[in-house]
Amino acid sequence: MVLFRCRRSLLICRVAHYFLHHRRAFSAMAFQVCQRPENELYLCNSRIQELAKLGRVDEARQLFEGMIQRDAITWNCMINGYFQNGWINEAQALFDKFAGKNVKTWTTVVTGYAKNGKIEQARKVFELMPERNIISWNAMISGYVQNGDIESARHLFNELPEKDVVSWNTMITGYCHFGLMTEAHKLFDMILERNSVSWMVMISGYVHIGDYRKAWDIFLKMHCSGVRPDQPIFLSALSAINGLNNLKLIKNLQALAIKLNFEGDVVVGTAILNAYTRHGRLDYAEKFFEKMPERNEFSWTSMITAFSQYGRMDDAIALYKRIPEQSVASRTAMVTAYAQIGRIHEARVLFDGIQNPNVISWNAMVAGYAQNGMVDEANEIFMRIPMRNSASWAAMISGFAQNGESEEALKLLSEYHRLGAVPNDSSFTSALFACANIGAIEMGRQVHSLSIKAGCQFNSYVGNGLISMYAKCRKMEDVSHVFSKMRVRDTVSWNSLITGFSQNEMLDAARSTFDKMPKRDVVSWTAIISAYVQAGFEDVAFELFIDMLAGGTKPNASSLSTLLSTCASLAATKLGKQIHALIFKLGLDSDNFVGNALITMYLKCGCLDGFWVFEEMPERDIVTWNSILGGCAKNGFGREAIKIFEQMKTKSIFPDSSSFLGVLCACSHAGLINEGWHYFNSMSQDYGIMPLECHYACMVDLLGRAGHLYEAEAFIENMPIEPDSVVWAALLGACKIHKNVDLGQKVAERIFQMDPQNSGNYILLSNIYASLGMWGEVGEIRKLMKDRGVTKEPGISWIEIKNKLHSFRTEDKTNDQTEVIYSMLKELYGRLRETGYTPDTNLVLHDVEEEQKENALLYHSEKLAIVYGLLNTPNGIPIQIMKNLRTCGDCHTFTKYLSKITQREIVMRDGSRFHHFKDGSCSCGDYW
Repeated sequence: MVLFRCRRSLLICRVAHYFLHHRRAFSAMAFQVCQRPENELYLCNSRIQELAKLGRVDEARQLFEGMIQRDAITWNCMINGYFQNGWINEAQALFDKFAGKNVKTWTTVVTGYAKNGKIEQARKVFELMPERNIISWNAMISGYVQNGDIESARHLFNELPEKDVVSWNTMITGYCHFGLMTEAHKLFDMILERNSVSWMVMISGYVHIGDYRKAWDIFLKMHCSGVRPDQPIFLSALSAINGLNNLKLIKNLQALAIKLNFEGDVVVGTAILNAYTRHGRLDYAEKFFEKMPERNEFSWTSMITAFSQYGRMDDAIALYKRIPEQSVASRTAMVTAYAQIGRIHEARVLFDGIQNPNVISWNAMVAGYAQNGMVDEANEIFMRIPMRNSASWAAMISGFAQNGESEEALKLLSEYHRLGAVPNDSSFTSALFACANIGAIEMGRQVHSLSIKAGCQFNSYVGNGLISMYAKCRKMEDVSHVFSKMRVRDTVSWNSLITGFSQNEMLDAARSTFDKMPKRDVVSWTAIISAYVQAGFEDVAFELFIDMLAGGTKPNASSLSTLLSTCASLAATKLGKQIHALIFKLGLDSDNFVGNALITMYLKCGCLDGFWVFEEMPERDIVTWNSILGGCAKNGFGREAIKIFEQMKTKSIFPDSSSFLGVLCACSHAGLINEGWHYFNSMSQDYGIMPLECHYACMVDLLGRAGHLYEAEAFIENMPIEPDSVVWAALLGACKIHKNVDLGQKVAERIFQMDPQNSGNYILLSNIYASLGMWGEVGEIRKLMKDRGVTKEPGISWIEIKNKLHSFRTEDKTNDQTEVIYSMLKELYGRLRETGYTPDTNLVLHDVEEEQKENALLYHSEKLAIVYGLLNTPNGIPIQIMKNLRTCGDCHTFTKYLSKITQREIVMRDGSRFHHFKDGSCSCGDYW
């Protein structure tokens, strides 16, 4: 029982009676009443405020009613308590009942209505006030600012008869919140007497819109004017430095902190520590951390986070174990650290061990699951959060958007907005990303409108998200409008614009934007290089890369991967090897992203160094395994693909749709029918992966190549999904190999209806007719193509010598060495015939004499490219050529014989796969 000393007044007895009556609710509270009545009244007023803050409004009102003596503060506390908890009607009723209203009472009601979004009602109360003081005026101005009505706030500010520094700061804060820094700066310059808040608001305002240089300039101006920075200003200045990414400025601010005796301030110290880690200087961060005279939980967690983000997980764990008393914050930091490296189970175990997780802990677990693609688990945690904040919603919205569930992301944003909340910058950015993913332009416009109402449209992240969203939705006028309205354009803004133009095939605009950039980073160079690659100007892309290196910009994993992809498409092995050497020099050889690109590049170039890269990679993700499987398929290494697939399973890496596509293609190119059936069935039976059209096409190709044409046809007819033209084309290709004209005609008729503009299908049927001497039908196909406006893609072969590509067409005579090439080709032709080679004139698809057929075969593009390689490379050096279409059977046979008599290894990549010729045989085993 709570004891009370009731001696002096009836008030004490009433208070004692109240607490005795409600002793269960207050059994944990030792309420001692002092001797003086004014102290007793003060304690009751304080308790009303405390209960209101805890949301226990009924109890606060009971205490209020139990008080015999009340002063204006009592009434004001109770009215304010109602407003704090959204009990607007009760607050108004109590206000009307109170006979002793003072200026503070009226101001409390103005503030209460404004904070509850009732700005018009707040203005009515303001107008009814019998008297106003400067606090009343500031409250009304602040209310307009809080409710997004900056114009009304400024109008009232102008009417204010006498302004104090709070008035100026309130108005400036409003402008800063909406990114209107020009207006904010004008007002700032008009203040006669600024305080620390004035400076802090301006610095933070420029940081908010990403103009870190101006934020830093304001700090320097303040310092030069003799104003001593306080803790909040130091933190704002450090935010500016983080944006500038300037190590020297961090050191300068650290020196100033020491000079002004902030060295022992753990908050400032932790902010400096964060600045070093964000700059990527863990060496400085470690030294600073170890010398900190005092550390709080944020100091420890900042260092743990830094270690984990830079891949030093062992150091993060060791530091975590050093913490004298592990707090919720430090445990949460480790949850995030484990999640970031995919150790989500350990993250969950640690999370479950936190007795009373705060909202930050819950948010970390949501984000952790989302980062690891476990959206259902993330949502389950999200739904369990006792009290969500804006970051909780932002984490879940981002989780849906980043994992391809864009509709769910947008639904969640709408739900959050319906609750009356205003999404934060992160939520807007994720929502715009979701809109871009699904092309939801109208929803994107609504998000844009909402961001304007929330005053976030000038935030650089939101602005850049708007550019990307409109660009992906092909609304380039909107892209230009958003970019032109941005108050601060950071490098990301320019990069987003370049990427947008590139995505919309506006190469000239992309280059013009790149040339106008005030400052470029590695992403800028990567964006413009990618733009030229996508447009087919690979030579310009490499020239830009050289310019980038010459300008002192170090390439990153993304730019190098883009160039490696270009090397792969061009079969530019030598150039790819030079880039590989640069990768070693830059220390990026252990980067997974780069490693995967190297594997793909080498194997797409027919170079077996890709296997060496695979074996040397310290860590392999699913993309790594899929890259090597796809490479095996391209190069006809069916058995090797199966071995690698089984090895992947033993490493507890679950195959995905792409993994099965790789192994099925490999089986198809190697004629492994039983193995192909096994993996195709395993997809759904063992892993629950439903086959897509591409998987069915592989199976049709596998059966068709092996001669099981009608089994392949039945397989297509029984598909649970509608077969597309690619599936049927696989069967048509098999009909061509096995010269089955009846089935070929039947299949071609279907394909011509589904894909009437694809020239390859017409050529396949024409080839079937030609191989059987059905020249009349060949003519009909040619006429059909002409009538439909379908043109045959010309066959082109090319070879890279000394970093230069040399291309050839059939009977090409444009090369400077044409005479020598033709002469050597005729000489080789004679030598090959002596060793057993016979031209396969059945492959000439024209009704001409036999001699003409032989001449037509002799000057095919791949033969010209190979001979050019023999002429221009040292003896014994392997030759590699590429062709855009499938190589013909005669060229395949010719190259086999040629590899034997010249003792050269010849690698040929045609439109479907690689052929490695050596000592008279081919890696495909003549099965392609």
